[in-house]
Amino acid sequence: MSKLFVRVDDRLIHGQTIVAWCPTLGIQEIIAIDDESAKNPVLKSILTMGVPKLYKTHIVTVEEAKSLLAQPSDKKRLVIVKFPSKLKEIKEEIKNCEQVYLGNMAKRSDTTHQMSGATGIFFLSDQDISDINEMIKEGFNVTFQQLPNASNTSWESFIKSI
Repeated sequence: MSKLFVRVDDRLIHGQTIVAWCPTLGIQEIIAIDDESAKNPVLKSILTMGVPKLYKTHIVTVEEAKSLLAQPSDKKRLVIVKFPSKLKEIKEEIKNCEQVYLGNMAKRSDTTHQMSGATGIFFLSDQDISDINEMIKEGFNVTFQQLPNASNTSWESFIKSI
């Protein structure tokens, strides 16, 4: 049965994705969306070198992702983007997703907000917050969850903490 999950994680595909998220969610196909990585064969190779063959894996641009996500699929898919701004760009294609999980986002020059109680790896800019609030208003279920077996914090709880 086709299902779509979305994760925001600035590392894209990494060990936790493969050993924790994919098995827990029953993922069969991984779609990492990052224009820079998609256009760089070395980065693509690095991102996919630890991915078992049982997961169909794509490292694609936003435009390629739109085309890929528009195709019917009977697989459980995990879409991964680095930053919330990418969610806006693909929101039509992910509108029926089960869940948007916010994961690791390192401190950047424009970030001013940190997840209360987080371990220093979840920082947001004002624009990130605006983008996520827009997704919430459009009916997306957005939560912060570092690992599948870790506590899950609702977006509403996070907003109250800043």
